[in-house]
Amino acid sequence: MLQVDESLTDAPEADADRREFDHPLLRDMPREAPRRPMPSARGGDVAIEQRERPRTARPRRLAALSLGALLLASVAGGGYLYWNNASHYETTDDAFIAARQFSVAPKVAGYLTAVPVTDNQHIAAGQVIARIDDRDYQTALAKAEAEVDAAQANIANIDAQIAVQQAQVAGNASQVQQQQASLTFAQQQASRYATLAKDGAGSVQNAQQYSSQQRQATAGLQSAKEALVAAARQLTVLNAERASANANLAQAIAERDQAKLNLSYTTITAAQPGRVVQLSGAVGQYVQPGTAVAMFVPDDVWVTANFKETQLDQMRPGDAVTLGIDAYPDHPVKGHVASVQPGSGTAFSLLPAENATGNYVKIVQRVPVKIVLDDPPAGVALGPGMSVLPAVRVDPNPSVLERLETVL
Repeated sequence: MLQVDESLTDAPEADADRREFDHPLLRDMPREAPRRPMPSARGGDVAIEQRERPRTARPRRLAALSLGALLLASVAGGGYLYWNNASHYETTDDAFIAARQFSVAPKVAGYLTAVPVTDNQHIAAGQVIARIDDRDYQTALAKAEAEVDAAQANIANIDAQIAVQQAQVAGNASQVQQQQASLTFAQQQASRYATLAKDGAGSVQNAQQYSSQQRQATAGLQSAKEALVAAARQLTVLNAERASANANLAQAIAERDQAKLNLSYTTITAAQPGRVVQLSGAVGQYVQPGTAVAMFVPDDVWVTANFKETQLDQMRPGDAVTLGIDAYPDHPVKGHVASVQPGSGTAFSLLPAENATGNYVKIVQRVPVKIVLDDPPAGVALGPGMSVLPAVRVDPNPSVLERLETVL
């Protein structure tokens, strides 16, 4: 095999290679092994060693540093955009849907004859929830109406008696006038015949006779007056009886109206649109007044968000709110702040905290904020207790990210 002496190699190039690998940044890098001799076409080996010069690592490091700086700048810019946009909102995960749910209970007792609704059914205002056997209440209504008719008939009878008595009073008054006229004529006759008897032109008997007629006329007038007084008093009694009859009529009408109400109470209807929940009434069940046959959740719902008191500085009624409902993440809802409770939640609890005794540790309180839904999603069931993530826009000015979106 033909060997080439190492002294025949280019010494300056070898020194350059050694100097390049002696650089502090490249000193620890592994050196490339020399290539093996290549066989010649004649069967021999070529002893000339071919070596490649190592690549320079400085551009690689500079590229890595540039890439790292670019990534760091991108992360910092993205973080600033996120912080700037988030500073325009106040959020909390302590928020739930609220409603004034109540129990549906009858006002009258009886057996249920129909329950035309089922659990979780949505019903409109006025729709029937349950019916109670109304036969007893129809009978009571008929009895009350009969009592009203009887009271009206009694009043009509008293009115007839009053009319008769008024005629009697008028007749007695005429009798008084007649007796007064008879007394006047008797007085004149008695005076005339007394003068004639005194002068001798008339008899004493005639004078005595007309004097007796005068006394009879006086007595008749007194009797007529007393009869007139008695008739007038009887008329007063009849008027009092009529007033009593009017009161009885009013009572009968009130009882009739109450019977009508009781009859109407046998049909339990929805006072507003909503959903029937926890239905417990069944056909044939005997219910008492106040016995719950179902729970009712109205369609009028809102969100109660318990924000920290440190989040309320810029929050005002009317601020726009974006609501994310955990049950329906694909249905974002718009709303607005309706009101902020004037006090923390613990201040209105059953057992409020007493900070004036014992040791005190300051804790950030939470204040309920009422949020009204502007466009509740249709076709989904929203009910009390469902979790919501509200984001209240407390700064109406556009953020940097929003400005970039409008430009791009």
